[in-house]
Formats: sequence, structure tokens, C-alpha cells
Amino acid sequence: MPERCMQMLKQIITEIENRQNITRDQLALLLETTDTGDIAFLHERARKAADAIYGKQVFIRGLIEFTNYCKNDCIYCGIRKSNRKAERYRLTEEEILSCCANGYELGFRTFVLQGGEDPYFTDNKICALIRQIKAQYPDCAVTLSIGEKEHDSYQAFFDAGADRYLLRHETADEAHYGKLHPAEMFWKHRMDCLWDLKEIGYQVGCGFMVGSPEQTVDTLYEDLQFIRKLQPHMVGIGPFIPQKDTPFGEKKAGTMEDTLRLLSIIRLLQPHVLLPSTTALGTIHPLGREKGIQAGANVVMPNLSPVAVREKYKLYDNKICTGDEAAECRHCMARRMESVGYKVVVNRGDYH
Repeated sequence: MPERCMQMLKQIITEIENRQNITRDQLALLLETTDTGDIAFLHERARKAADAIYGKQVFIRGLIEFTNYCKNDCIYCGIRKSNRKAERYRLTEEEILSCCANGYELGFRTFVLQGGEDPYFTDNKICALIRQIKAQYPDCAVTLSIGEKEHDSYQAFFDAGADRYLLRHETADEAHYGKLHPAEMFWKHRMDCLWDLKEIGYQVGCGFMVGSPEQTVDTLYEDLQFIRKLQPHMVGIGPFIPQKDTPFGEKKAGTMEDTLRLLSIIRLLQPHVLLPSTTALGTIHPLGREKGIQAGANVVMPNLSPVAVREKYKLYDNKICTGDEAAECRHCMARRMESVGYKVVVNRGDYH
């Protein structure tokens, strides 16, 4: 790449950082460049932005995947309701609380209850579970990731003690949303849910898959502008990985390179955001999660779910760490973060 173009891209990166905004053309240039110096500069600026606020700290969240039943039929997802090859399970309340007890002993101070939209888990059941966890572990945060609900349900969970809610918007482009979801799911409702969560007072997380079918620079630009508008506390992005038993089973996966660039861009646009280096990133590259931290991420989410069910929570194929006990995951993650100069910290890891 000519010297003038290299200087131009470094100036663009600096401008994005200073303005905390990006144009569609700037995004296209950053995703298209093959210059390793420019890419390294982008990651370096993002890493410094994160370090300036959070230091060399990586926050851990204990992931409890408590049900893989789902009433929805999202086209990309391995636990979609029409996938008859999915081996379904639900954890009991006792099993979920056992995961929390194990996690607390290992130093986790955030529990993420994640599952499909399972009608069995009524609002009353979820509220009772939240209250139990908060009563036993008052110094811990409870994060929910259980999909689209109505305002009253979100309010009830919050009143019961839930602190955070993760709901990936998947795409800020309505036409693209329709390519990823069945006709009975509505883009506007997904967006309304995120605004409801914000209004109620949750620490809110949104996010999207990188490289999902029919994603373009234009749809990604809309995603970034939506994030700027919503001002979430967390943004979860990871590469799209096909699951063989879905209609997208033969589609091309997203790349680590694009995911890392977008992590860095999001960090520059939202310097304070809590930004996970996801399991999906570790699935497509052995050092994916470490590289995510080096690109500006500052959260990792080891799995606390019982080993017997982990393989069954198959949103995508070849998911890593399905056979490791929770303690093994926790200590492995600490070593991985130390290898790139970061320390896993034992606290709630709140947004600040």
C-alpha cells in the first residue's frame, strides 16, 4: 500500500477515536485494508482506550446455559424449535443454584442465565430464581439473556434483582433482520425490547454476528450507528458460525479478522463499553479470545453449565470447552489472559 494511503488510514483511525463516530466509507476502508501496519495501529489504539479506563483487567462472567428449548425458529440457530436433531434439556432450580455455588467458590461475581425463549420458565419461575441467587450471593450481579419479553416481564425481573440484560439486536437493518428470522419475528419488537430494558434501568447489552448471511458494509454501518444511539453498557459480537442442522448450515462462516477489527472500532466508538471476547472467537481460532482482548475486549465468559449439557447447547458447531469442568475453564482462562499481559479480576466488573 502506498505511504500516503497508510498515513490516510492512520489519520482515519485517529479521527474515529477523537470523534467517537465513523462514516460508512471509513468503515469500508478499515474492513477492506490488507495493510498489517494499519490493522495493528487500529488494535493498538483500541487496546489503549480500554486500558485507560479499565487497566489490565479482564472481567469474568459465569455462563449458565439453563435451557435449550426455544419457541422461536431463527434461521441461523441450532436450538431453533424446528431442529428435531437438537437434544433438549432444562436445568432444575437446584442444578442452576449448584452452578452458582460452584462459580462463587471459583471467584465468579456475575452469573449469566442464558437460554432459549422457553415457555416453561414463566416470569414467576425466573423471578423466584433471581431472588434465590441474590439472597445467597448479594455481592454478585445477575445477568439475564433469555430473549424478547414484554415490558412488564422485564420490569418484574428487574424488581426481583436482575442487574443486566443481554439481547443481541442481530442487525439494525430491518430487511437484513428478515433474512435471519422467520416472518413471525419482528425487527421493531427487538428494538423496542432494547429501549424498554434501557428505560427500566438495566445495564444493557446488544450485539450482532460478524459475517452473517447477507450482511454488508451498509448493514454493519447501521449496527454501529445503532450502538452509538442506544449507548449500551455491553456489546457482544462474535463471528457467525454455521450449525449444520439449520438452513444456514452450508453458509460461509464469519472471520476472526473482521471480528477483531469490529471489536476495535466499537471500543473506539464506545470507550467505556464492556466488550466480550467470545467463545465463538475462540472456536474459529485457538487464540481467538486472547486476540480479542488485544483488540480492545475486556470480558470473557467461561461456562459454569454442567458438563453433561454443554454439548447440547449448540447454537453453532464445534463449540469449544464443552468437556471441561468449571474449575478447569476458570484456571485455563486466567492463564490465557496472563499470557497476553492481562489479569482476570474477582469482582462484579460493572460498567464505569
